[in-house]
Amino acid sequence: MSDKLRVAVVGAGRWAQRAHIPGWQRDPRVEVVALSDTDPAILAQAGADFGVDRLVTDYRELLDAPDIDVIDVATANHAHFEISAAALDAGKHVLCEKPVHHDNRQTRALAELARSKGLKTKLGFTFRYAPAVQYAKSLIDAGFVGTPYIFNGYEQNSQWIDPATPMRQVDPDADPNVLVTSSIEGYGAPIIDIMHEWSGGNLTSVVGTMRNFVPQRVVRATGAMQRLNIDDGDMWIAEFDNGVLASIQSSYVTVGNFPGIEARIFGSEGAIIVRLVEEFGICQTIKTATKDSVEFVEREIPQQFFPEGGHSREPWDFLFYSNLCADFATEILSGTDANQGDFAQGALVQETINAFEKSFRDRAWTSFPLEQA
Repeated sequence: MSDKLRVAVVGAGRWAQRAHIPGWQRDPRVEVVALSDTDPAILAQAGADFGVDRLVTDYRELLDAPDIDVIDVATANHAHFEISAAALDAGKHVLCEKPVHHDNRQTRALAELARSKGLKTKLGFTFRYAPAVQYAKSLIDAGFVGTPYIFNGYEQNSQWIDPATPMRQVDPDADPNVLVTSSIEGYGAPIIDIMHEWSGGNLTSVVGTMRNFVPQRVVRATGAMQRLNIDDGDMWIAEFDNGVLASIQSSYVTVGNFPGIEARIFGSEGAIIVRLVEEFGICQTIKTATKDSVEFVEREIPQQFFPEGGHSREPWDFLFYSNLCADFATEILSGTDANQGDFAQGALVQETINAFEKSFRDRAWTSFPLEQA
């Protein structure tokens, strides 16, 4: 490895341009050396905007390149698993947007492949790396909440409350008579990740339900209005072996601003509420209370939880992803075993989503972990 971590970003669309590429380029230890996208126009524009000259339409051209250390997968969901598997086979560290695969067993298999090769992986759990969430985790670890009792997690916004807003990531082969996961997988995954990280125990059982509130939607790929029988709102209860009771609610048809994350934890000594919502020019807040002073008061987030020069008036995607990329760079360059938010964590989150879906299909409590056939 050279004195810099060399990254190739596969998928150069809107999210890559808003978060991945600038997030990597913010870190002086990192160089984005190549971009790949199947759309030549998008590829050329991203290359020009970010000063990257090495542009390919087939990501396979990058796999054997000795001057690439990390493959960053920012494509549409259906390509995540194939590209991640190929990159690991080629000996590259991998950052992948969620989900790696809709089946947790496939994600777990890639986690084991990475482990066997001494490679590191990371999921795009953007909100885990928000400075407010990182600060909250440090307070929890220091005993601020005492014994945790209750966790409430929300990921809700009104991004698709208007049926004329084009819907992406649509499965053209989906059965219109079967309600399929959408919000809980695409949007709920980050708050499920935080639930596992903050609760401090092992999940034992779940129950919940999904709804399709807006049946007819415009599909971005075709521009046509059609029936989309997708989960655009859901609610879940989860039990942990340490006694923690948790709830998860996700939706993208609830009035409010993006990203719409809120995480609350209540314990024997105190409570913490983190909001990651872009409102009034600020993208995050943290409030705390104690058993002796029950009114919640806002805390200032220490600068140590920000990238250098960072602040809460930055665009949330750039700020949070800068932390994610810096964390992954540190993990790889340090040579230690540290690797938070990796594919194993991704498999845990995906298995939780699969358990939620099973509970909905069975109309019953579902035990966790799931039986792995």
